[in-house]
Amino acid sequence: MNRAANLQSLLENSGFYELESRVLKIADGLGITALGMDSFLENLSGGQRAKVILAKLLLEEPNVLLLDEPTNFLDKEHVTWLTDYLKTYEGTFLVISHDFDFLDKITTCVCDIEFCTIKKYSGNISKFIELKGLRRESYIREFEAQKKEIKKFEDYISKNKARAATASMAKSRQKQLDKIDRLPPPELVPKPNFRFNALHISAQRSLSAKDLEIGYDYPLLSKLNFKIESGQKTVITGFNGIGKSTLLKTLIKQIPAISGKFKFADNIKVAYFEQDLNWDNPTLTPIQVVSDAYPKLSQSQLRRYLAQCGLKAKSMLQSVDTLSGGEQAKVKICILMLTPANFLILDEPTNHLDADAKEVLRKELIKWTGSLILVSHESSFYEDWADAIINIEG
Repeated sequence: MNRAANLQSLLENSGFYELESRVLKIADGLGITALGMDSFLENLSGGQRAKVILAKLLLEEPNVLLLDEPTNFLDKEHVTWLTDYLKTYEGTFLVISHDFDFLDKITTCVCDIEFCTIKKYSGNISKFIELKGLRRESYIREFEAQKKEIKKFEDYISKNKARAATASMAKSRQKQLDKIDRLPPPELVPKPNFRFNALHISAQRSLSAKDLEIGYDYPLLSKLNFKIESGQKTVITGFNGIGKSTLLKTLIKQIPAISGKFKFADNIKVAYFEQDLNWDNPTLTPIQVVSDAYPKLSQSQLRRYLAQCGLKAKSMLQSVDTLSGGEQAKVKICILMLTPANFLILDEPTNHLDADAKEVLRKELIKWTGSLILVSHESSFYEDWADAIINIEG
C-alpha cells in the first residue's frame, strides 16, 4: 500500500494525469489535430512532419530549446499561438527565423554574426536593427582609419628600409605594424535584384478549372471551380496540409487530377517555384544547376545571374546541399528568372528568404504583368497587391 501511494504521488507530481490535455493543447495550437492524431507519419508531408517534431520538442519542455525556422510551415494562427507560447516559456530558447514580426514579439536579445564575430544586442529585433546600423557605421569608420594607418606604416617602411641611415627606424616601424590587430574588412551581403520578364498574353482568361478534384488516393478537397483572368494575381490560402501544394502540383501536371478538368489558355507558359528544397543532384554547384537548365549560357553569364539573385561568389562553387535555405531559394529564383513565362505559380517562395530579399521579391511581383498564383502564409507579403484571394478551407 505504501509503494502504491508513493507511485500515485509520483504520477500526480509529474503531471501524468494532465498529459493528454497537454498533448491536445499543443497539437491544437500547431494545427496537428486537423491532420488526424492517428495518422501515420509516412503519410504526412514534410511540413506536416515538421509540425509534429516541433510539438514533440515543446512537450519535452527542455531547459534550452533550439528552433531553426519554426514558422516556415505554420499558418498565421499557428504562428500567433507559438508566439504566445514562447513569450511565457520558462526555459531559454534560441531561434533562427526570417519572420520579422514573430521575432519582434519573442526576442529579448539578438546574436548577430558579422565581421567574423558574434555580437549580442539586448532588446527585441527592432532595437537590434537600430543598434546594428550604428555599429556598422562605427566599424566601417574604424576599419578605414586603421587602413590609412597601416598604409602610412607600409609607405614609410618601403621608402626607408633600404637606406642605412633609416633602416633601423624602418625596422622599428615594421615591429609596430606587426603588432597591429587588423580588423577584417566589412563584408557586405549582396542585395538581390530579381527581374522577371513576362511574355505577352493574348487570351483574356489564363486559367479555368471546373469540378476539379485533387489528391492522391482520395480527394483532399471538395470540387474546385475558379477562373483566373490574364494579368490577375491570385493568392491561395488555407491551413497547412489542406492541399494547397497538391493543387499547384496538379496544375503543373506533376500529379494527375482525380476528376474534373482545368485548362490554361493556348499561349500560356508556366514557371513554377516549389517550396521544398529538392534537387535532382544535390552535389552540383549552383553554377552547374543553372547551366543544366540553360546550357547555352556562358560561365560569366551564369555568375552574373546568380550574383544578381544575391549569391556570393564562393557560394556559387559549393554543392547546393551545403548552402543555406535562403541561398538555395535564390538559386531556384535564378532559374525562375531565366524561364520565359507569362504565368508564375509560386509555392511559399518567401519561406527561406531574408527580409531584404523578401522585399525585393514583393516589389518585383507587384510589377509582374503576367498572371500569378501564389501560396503564402505571410499576409503582410501580399495583402496590399493581390487581386484575388481564394481560401480553400471552405
